[in-house]
Amino acid sequence: MRFFRVRSREEVIREIQAFEALPEEEIPLEDGLHRVLSKPIIAPEDFPLFSRATMDGFAVRARDTFGASDSQPALLQVIGEIRMGEAPSASIGPGQAMRIPTGGMLPEGADAVIMVEHAEEFEDMTLEAYRSVAPGENVVGPGEDVRRGEEILPGGWSLRPQDLGLLAALGVRKIEVHRRPRVAVLSTGDEVVNLDQSPAPGQVRDINSLTISAWLAREGAIPVRMGIARDVPDLLRERIQWALEETDCLIMSGGSSVGTRDHMMDALCALRGVEILAHGLAVRPGKPTLLARAERKAILGLPGHPVSALVILHLVGRPLLDRLSGKIYAHRPRPFRARLTRNLASAQGREDFVRVALEERDGELWARPILGASGLIGTLVRAEGIVRIDQGCEGMYQGEWVEVEMFP
Repeated sequence: MRFFRVRSREEVIREIQAFEALPEEEIPLEDGLHRVLSKPIIAPEDFPLFSRATMDGFAVRARDTFGASDSQPALLQVIGEIRMGEAPSASIGPGQAMRIPTGGMLPEGADAVIMVEHAEEFEDMTLEAYRSVAPGENVVGPGEDVRRGEEILPGGWSLRPQDLGLLAALGVRKIEVHRRPRVAVLSTGDEVVNLDQSPAPGQVRDINSLTISAWLAREGAIPVRMGIARDVPDLLRERIQWALEETDCLIMSGGSSVGTRDHMMDALCALRGVEILAHGLAVRPGKPTLLARAERKAILGLPGHPVSALVILHLVGRPLLDRLSGKIYAHRPRPFRARLTRNLASAQGREDFVRVALEERDGELWARPILGASGLIGTLVRAEGIVRIDQGCEGMYQGEWVEVEMFP
C-alpha cells in the first residue's frame, strides 16, 4: 500500500507555477474575448486622433465666453455646422461659433464647447451664450485616452469586451495570445457507467465527466472527453498515455485514494517520466487529490465524489488552467463578508471549505452552511459560495464574520 504524500494547498500551487504556459498563436481581434495575451500591446497611435466634442453644442474660443451669464450673455456669430464623420469646413475666429454634435471634430481655433442647453441661437445666426466655458471644457484632446507608444494591456491579460473595444478603436486587427489548453477528461472506476445507462446496484452514472467538461469550457479551456477507464492497470495506463499524447493536460476523477486497489497510482508509476508531485491535499473536501507531471504536461487526479471534484477544480484546477493559459490577471469577483448562521466545527491540520447559501437579515448578509457528504451534488446546487476555515482553527461561531468566495 502506498502512503499519501500530503501537501498543503499553497505547496501544490507553488508546484503548479513550474509548468509552462502554452505557446502563442495569432488570432483575429473579433475572436479575442477571454483569450490571454502572450505579450503586451503597445498603442500604435493616439486615441482619439483629433479633438472631439463630448456634448452637443457649439464649438467656441473659451475666451469669448468669459463673464457670460443669464443677465449678460456673450454674443457670438454662428458661421456653420460640423457634421459627424466630416472635417470642419472652416476655422473659428474671434467672436465666432459652429454647431457641433457629440463626437464631432473640433474646428481649428476652437478650444471648448458650450452645451446647447446653455446657449440660444437666433434666426440671424446670432448666438447668446449664458455660461462661460474654460479651455478644454466638453472636449477630449488628441491622445487624451491613449498615447501612441503607451503599453495599454500587459502580457497575461484576459481580454474583456471593453479591452476589445479599445483595441478596435486603435485599429488593432490581429492579437498574439496563448493557445487555449486542450484538457483530457477521464473518469475511472468499475462502478461508473455512461449517462445513457441505468445503473445496476452498486453503480453510479458518470457525473464527473460532464461537470468537469462544463467547468473547463466555462474557464476557457477545450475539454476532450476520454470516456470511462475501468480499474485494470494496463488499460488505464494506455488510456492515460493516449490522453497525454492528444492533449495539453489530463484531469482524471476517481481512483486517487490510498488503498489496495489504487490503480491510478499503479498506472501513473508505470509510465516513463512521470513524477508524483502530491498524493493527498490537506483540505476537506478533497483530500485524495493527486498532482503529477509527465514530462512537461500536468496530470490532476480528482476525488471521485462530485462535490470534492468541483471544490478541487476551484482550488487547484483554476490555478493550473491559469498557468497553462498564461493568465496573470484573472478579473474574478473578490470575496465578501457575511455572518455565519450557526457554529461550524473543524479539525486542525487541514483547510475546511464549507458550502454556504446566502440570505439577507435586517440589511446584513448571512452565510448559511449547507452540510452533507461529498457525494451529494445537490448540496452544490443549493450553494452560492464557500467559506474557508484555516487549518489552525478548530471552528467558527454563530454570528462571526467570515469571508465568502463565490462558487463555483
